[in-house]
Amino acid sequence: MQDRTYARISDAILIVLRPLARILLRSGIGFREFAELAKTAFVEVATSDYGLRGRPTNISRVAVMTGLTRKEVRRLRDKIEAGNQAAELQVTPLAQVLRRWFSEEAYLDATGQPLKLSFDGDGKTFTRLVRDFGGDIPPGAMRTEFKRIGAVAETDDGRLYPTRRIARPLGGEDRVVTCLLHGAYPLLSTIAHNLQREAASDTWPQITAYSRPIFRSDAKRLLRISKDRLEDAAKSFDDLFLAYESIYESDASTSDEAATSIAVGFFFFEETDRSKTPIWKS
Repeated sequence: MQDRTYARISDAILIVLRPLARILLRSGIGFREFAELAKTAFVEVATSDYGLRGRPTNISRVAVMTGLTRKEVRRLRDKIEAGNQAAELQVTPLAQVLRRWFSEEAYLDATGQPLKLSFDGDGKTFTRLVRDFGGDIPPGAMRTEFKRIGAVAETDDGRLYPTRRIARPLGGEDRVVTCLLHGAYPLLSTIAHNLQREAASDTWPQITAYSRPIFRSDAKRLLRISKDRLEDAAKSFDDLFLAYESIYESDASTSDEAATSIAVGFFFFEETDRSKTPIWKS
């Protein structure tokens, strides 16, 4: 029975690793680099999650749990303690300016849509928006980058307006990092959290609507419909989160409560690996 359980979990992990391998190979990262990252993650989780009485797990126990040598565990823990192993989830000045353009009352019209802004001048301008919420990034550089990623367009008379809410790069390493940290990481963290909870009331929402017998000729139509509906839902959650952020800003100077990150994810999936058994069966 245990061998069957191990085999089923191993098969599921292999399915999950295939798209990750595609991402890594496309980004020029081979197995040796991935193996080092994987070992680091195993050591970090074993150290932090399985200690006794609030203390980190000792080196010998981490070695037993992970199958690594004590020497390797010690090397990796030294690297972790030195802060050389992890990327951080950060809100870039680009994303902050774009979010404020969609949420600050001063930059919205009577219908709640972002204003079309002149680059500079008096009153509400793109330059003022960037100086208010973009840190020390020059407005000209911000405009250039927004146009490069296709998040801002320009009218014939030179006014700027946003074309989408998310400052997602169109290509390159920034797009890989953004998709992994804001897509794969929250989803996998939710799965890990839910697997550790026995009571349904302690789990986080994780809902997937799926159907197996879909004709491939209908896939593009369903993709278009799904995209529109998911964008509408994402906008409603974005408005909700922005409302809370505006409340917290006014209380930031008086509250000592620790902050945390909250995310809600939406995605569309179509099986493209034709040689593999479908994940979902009807």
